[in-house]
Amino acid sequence: MYSPLYRENLFTPVLPVAGILKIKIMKKTFIISLFFSSVLSFNIYAQQTTTTVTTTTTTSSSNYSSEKFGKTLNLGLGIGGYSGYYGYVGHDMPVFHIDYEFDVLKNFTLAPFVSFYSYKNEYYWGNHDNPYKYYYYHETVIPIGVKGTYYFDQLLEANSDWDFYLAGSLGFAIVNSRWDNGYYGDRNYYQNASPLFLDIHAGTEYHINKAIGIFLDLSTGVSTIGLAIH
Repeated sequence: MYSPLYRENLFTPVLPVAGILKIKIMKKTFIISLFFSSVLSFNIYAQQTTTTVTTTTTTSSSNYSSEKFGKTLNLGLGIGGYSGYYGYVGHDMPVFHIDYEFDVLKNFTLAPFVSFYSYKNEYYWGNHDNPYKYYYYHETVIPIGVKGTYYFDQLLEANSDWDFYLAGSLGFAIVNSRWDNGYYGDRNYYQNASPLFLDIHAGTEYHINKAIGIFLDLSTGVSTIGLAIH
């Protein structure tokens, strides 16, 4: 027969064992729950990131595909006289240029243009009837034509603030030339401008805002810098 004291001592160790098992089960449950919560959170974040990247890529592609370059007025100023069509002049002279771009195809525009320059050269001449002195040859030229431009923004994945292009221009020139009064020498001494010309261009434009940009156009004829008005 067991005494009450012995029965109490016999069953007392059982309670701590059950408590320890319960605590271990709770810990495992907590760790498993934490693991699955972490995995779930990571998956949600990954999905959000993928969606954001996809949206950004789609938006960027959409911007490139919807970007228009036409309806742009370009006003430029250059220095010519040594290369290409203008090389016959032989000295520096300012050249003014204006064109207006129209969208024709994706990334491609056509721009009717007109340029203007005027210069003079001096020529020392005289004969038995006319005293030797300097006479001036004056020439005013108005090149008119069309410029075709292809933009490489989409190919280069350019920032929306920048445009990059290659172009070609074809046209003819209206020439008005004259000599000073009293000159009776060779009036073909200075070569006139050729009536036809073809130039190649490479350029870029920086958009200050949606309405105004600054462009640099490098050309086999006259390179210009100026304002683009959108």
